[in-house]
Amino acid sequence: MNYWLIKSEPYKYSWENFEADKKTIWDGVRNYAARNNLKAMKKNDLAFFYHSNEGMEIVGIAKVVKEFYKDPTSKDDTWVCVEFAPYKKLKRPVSLAEIKADEILQNMDLVRLSRLSVGSVKPFEFDRILALSELK
Repeated sequence: MNYWLIKSEPYKYSWENFEADKKTIWDGVRNYAARNNLKAMKKNDLAFFYHSNEGMEIVGIAKVVKEFYKDPTSKDDTWVCVEFAPYKKLKRPVSLAEIKADEILQNMDLVRLSRLSVGSVKPFEFDRILALSELK
């Protein structure tokens, strides 16, 4: 299993919207590195759901339910989308400030490649974020 991080601005599409919809197409990605990450995703991979701009925190975990296919919002075959379903809401959101302050997470894509909308997450980073979400 691989781990990922997907970003959404909560005023456009929040975790609450995602839970209500029960499934969504992750489309509209127009960055080659992010597109390559979408193409690398496999069914049942897990992705942190990150609220960007507002909140700036990981709030939940999404599960890949359908691997990449042509993005219906583009006429160009270059761009792809992936389908996700909500998997689990974190017990406590983990903020970007917490992530940046954590020695274990210093090289996380979210920190190093802050503008990337779809990034990879190493297994130890995934486990560390889950541990941080359990702290009060």
